Amino acid sequence: MATTDERIKPAHPLPALRPTTVDIYRELQLKRSHGGRVATIEWDPPKPMNPLSVTLTDELVAAVEEVSADEQLHVVVFRGAGGYFSVGDDLIEIHEGVWGDPNQVMRRIRFYQRFANTIAELDKITIAVVEGLVLGGGLEITMACDLAMIAESCRWGMPEVDSAMTPGWGGTTRMIRLIGRRRAKEINLIGALQSARRGVEWGLFNRAVPDDQVGTELERLLDVLLVKNQQTLRQLKFTMNKNADADMSTALAFEAYSEVVTAAVNWRPDTPEIPDAEPGRGLEAFAHKNELWQQRRSKAIDFWSD
Repeated sequence: MATTDERIKPAHPLPALRPTTVDIYRELQLKRSHGGRVATIEWDPPKPMNPLSVTLTDELVAAVEEVSADEQLHVVVFRGAGGYFSVGDDLIEIHEGVWGDPNQVMRRIRFYQRFANTIAELDKITIAVVEGLVLGGGLEITMACDLAMIAESCRWGMPEVDSAMTPGWGGTTRMIRLIGRRRAKEINLIGALQSARRGVEWGLFNRAVPDDQVGTELERLLDVLLVKNQQTLRQLKFTMNKNADADMSTALAFEAYSEVVTAAVNWRPDTPEIPDAEPGRGLEAFAHKNELWQQRRSKAIDFWSD
């Protein structure tokens, strides 16, 4: 019979947060497309509905570190295979003691928090493509992304409460910041499964899309994002992320400095070339309404505006 110490010893020690290579992945695929500018991280574990096992989550961490190190990438898409995003942490593993003792649980939760924070801080635009069910840790991944589109039939929620559990890597903290205190309490204290429509109305997702149009809508969104100046997108993301948690005075000062950086790298044609910047070209495009301006505005002006 196993001793107590043997029973609680975790089967999977925490890996180091380091870039890795694609050929070690077993439960996900990291695919590049659009001339190497878009990476899609798509997971397909052996269990149905894509629970976040320790093995899968360790691979997700490695994949995010890999895309973080790739300066050629501009957009990262997160997606589950088989019509499901993820039903969250693998509770069977947790029940079997894979996470270990309370100290080891704390270390793994902090590891997952670093994972979510790394997604949030990527210097690329991140898109969650949400289908089927997105619960618990799966929903926490979407909340770390910049944009999230959800299939109309998808249902979402934080049902941890009914397993006597609490969220650990954003299910309360990020959710409160996205949808407010009362709604976050409703989702976490009751544990109901919600509709895609409600998720959009509450601001948890950007857009609900008919199930058979998810792929098409993703390509439309990528088309809009890839035609823009990527240095500007990175700067906007960085500024908004930091300002969201700052007081108004600090946020406005930071925004002013951001505009000075924009002026330094993008406004004048004689500025030394910086990768992904466009010295003088953006303002010139506006002034002359040239092809670049027409291309960007025609794609963006009515996108998701209804």
